[in-house]
Amino acid sequence: MTARIIDGKAVASKVHEEVAAGVEEFKRENGYVPGLTVVLIGDDPASHSYVKGKERACEKVSIATETIRREASITQDELLEIIHGLNKDPKVSGILVQLPLPNHLDEDAVIHAIDPLKDVDGLHPENAGLLMLGQQRFAPATPLGVQRMLIEENIEMNGARVVIVGRSKLVGMPLTALLLQKGAGANSTVTVCHTGTKDMAAETRQADVLIAAAGFPGAVTADMVKPGAVVIDVGVSRVEDATRKRGYRLTGDVDFKGASEIASAITPVPGGVGPMTISMLLVNVLEAAKLVSSNLDHNRDSHFSGRMISSAPTLEPSIRVD
Repeated sequence: MTARIIDGKAVASKVHEEVAAGVEEFKRENGYVPGLTVVLIGDDPASHSYVKGKERACEKVSIATETIRREASITQDELLEIIHGLNKDPKVSGILVQLPLPNHLDEDAVIHAIDPLKDVDGLHPENAGLLMLGQQRFAPATPLGVQRMLIEENIEMNGARVVIVGRSKLVGMPLTALLLQKGAGANSTVTVCHTGTKDMAAETRQADVLIAAAGFPGAVTADMVKPGAVVIDVGVSRVEDATRKRGYRLTGDVDFKGASEIASAITPVPGGVGPMTISMLLVNVLEAAKLVSSNLDHNRDSHFSGRMISSAPTLEPSIRVD
C-alpha cells in the first residue's frame, strides 16, 4: 500500500479564498479591514520566520497587519502595557503574542491579559473553557487546521478511533476537545498518548486516524501505524543536513517513508499541517473582527479584567470549520 499524500497547501489555498471574500464583505459593511497585531519579543530566528509567514498570509487576503518588535530585555510590566493598549484599540481585531517568550516573562500572565475577544491564538482561559464546553469561540489554529483538512479530505470522523500523540495546550488538548464534539469532522472516540502512556504503540495501532503532535522526530515509527490508517503529522523540527544549502532539513514526528507504506493517507512535512495553521489563523482574525465590531455599540470595556464567561456573545461564524 502506498499512502495518498494529503496536500495541505491546496486546502489552505481554498481557505484563503474564503477569508479574502469574507474580508471584502466585512470592509463593505464596516468601512475598514480586519487587523492583526503581532507582538514579537527578542531575536529568535524561528519566531521571526513564523511572523514573516503570518504577515505574508495577511497581505494576500487584505488583512491589515502590524508587528510590534521589542528587545528580549523588555519587562513584564512594559509588555502588559502594550497588550492593554491593543485591547483598547478598536481597529485591532486580533492580538497574537509570538511564543515562546524569554524566560523572565510570565507567559501565562501575558496570555491572560489579552482581551479574549481578540485572542486569535485561542489560548486565553475563557476561550479554552468555552471550547471544552462545546461553545467554541476561538481555538488554536493548528487544531482547527487539522480538523478542516480532515473534512476537506472526506475522512469519516464520526465514530472514528483517533489517537493523538502529545497533550500540549497548543495542539493535543484543544484538538481533543474539537474532535470529541458533535458535528462535522468530529464525534470521534479520542485517546491521548503522552509521557505517562505505558505502551504507546499498542494504543496507536488501534487508530483509524493517528495524529502525531509530540514535537520531536521519530516519535511515531512505521510499526506504530495501523494498516490503512490516516496519519496526520503536526510536528516540525530542524535536522542538520549537510547536503542542503541551508544546512538543515525540516522533518515531522512521523517516519514518513515507513508510514507511507502502511497508511491510506498521510500529510508531508513540510506542506501538510503547516500551511493550514496559518490559514486558520486568518479565519480567527476575521471572526475576531466581527466580534469586536459587534461590541463597539455596547461600549464594551476592552481593558479586560475578570469579565464573566456568561457575558460571552454567541455569534455564528460565517466561515465554519467544524
